[in-house]
Amino acid sequence: MAEQRQAVSRPLSPHLQIYRFTITMAMSIIHRATGMGLYAGTALVAWWLIALAAGPEAYATFQMVAGSWIGQLVLFGFTWALLHHLFGGLRYLLWDAIIATSPRSADIISWGATIAALVLTVAVWFAALSMRGVL
Repeated sequence: MAEQRQAVSRPLSPHLQIYRFTITMAMSIIHRATGMGLYAGTALVAWWLIALAAGPEAYATFQMVAGSWIGQLVLFGFTWALLHHLFGGLRYLLWDAIIATSPRSADIISWGATIAALVLTVAVWFAALSMRGVL
């Protein structure tokens, strides 16, 4: 006699349709993405240093690419990624010290890190462009 199996009703894992998208969730995702993006940015920094050491022609090529609108956009994004990753890391450091772990506190420091990264990115670029005489 063959034994018949009955389907067991099992709970489904929660998915994005169940979870409410929060700032802490977005910060976690963006922190990982900026960490990966910083690898590409580090290659740009290496290219800059190698071009600087290689002589005027190599540096002129780098400056031509970095000075184009797309190069400026990439450098702006790299600056933002660096600062966003920094402030996101400080947020995790606070949590490691068991500070600001309540949901409200976590939201506040997440928004603070996001705003600080944006404001500081604009401030860095404003200062850099002012020193170059562009502004």
